[in-house]
Amino acid sequence: MNQIIKKTSGLLLVTLMALLIAGGSTSCTSKKKLAREQAAAEYAAKVKQSVTDLNAIVDGTTNWTLDEQAKRLDVIKSYNLDDQEVKDLIVKAESTISMKRAEMARKAEEEKLRAEEEARKLAEQSKYSPIESRFDAVASAGSVDDANRQIEMTLPMFATPDVPVLIIISQSGGFNDYDRPTTISLFLNYLKDKKKNVFKVETVKEDSQGKITELELIKK
Repeated sequence: MNQIIKKTSGLLLVTLMALLIAGGSTSCTSKKKLAREQAAAEYAAKVKQSVTDLNAIVDGTTNWTLDEQAKRLDVIKSYNLDDQEVKDLIVKAESTISMKRAEMARKAEEEKLRAEEEARKLAEQSKYSPIESRFDAVASAGSVDDANRQIEMTLPMFATPDVPVLIIISQSGGFNDYDRPTTISLFLNYLKDKKKNVFKVETVKEDSQGKITELELIKK
């Protein structure tokens, strides 16, 4: 009887161990399967988000700055995703960012040149302020005698009283249209009569002694 009990107990122990081993094996297989499924899901999510972000960069629908777009592109490239759509979009995104950077550089250069031109014009205007001040003095003189004195003080700036004065009436495509030519003497007397100066100096030509030989004016 004791032998039967011992045999039965041994059989139960072997069965229990077999069940434990089988259960452990099944549990391990399930964990590996779950890990594979999680990895696949994460990979699919990366692909989906990468496609979305890359399309936004290519289409210009993202609110990211250009630097932020470049950083996002670098992150996506670091994934090394084996997906042809992602690979194709990476090439397009790189090209898009490159073109945008080139456009920004072009605009920055244009802005720089515009600022330099504005600075040059301001410097030119400052350089011509003594001439314009003399014109204002003639126009604002309180009497005819005073105006004549202002004219006498202004004429020495010019090579002769007959120096041509060209008045621009329109500008287009780098070309100027002029009013009928006059001389500095006639122009100063015109200011004396009108008692108002509505012109500013556009360009000046001078001789070797610094005397004005030609004057170009335009309305303020």
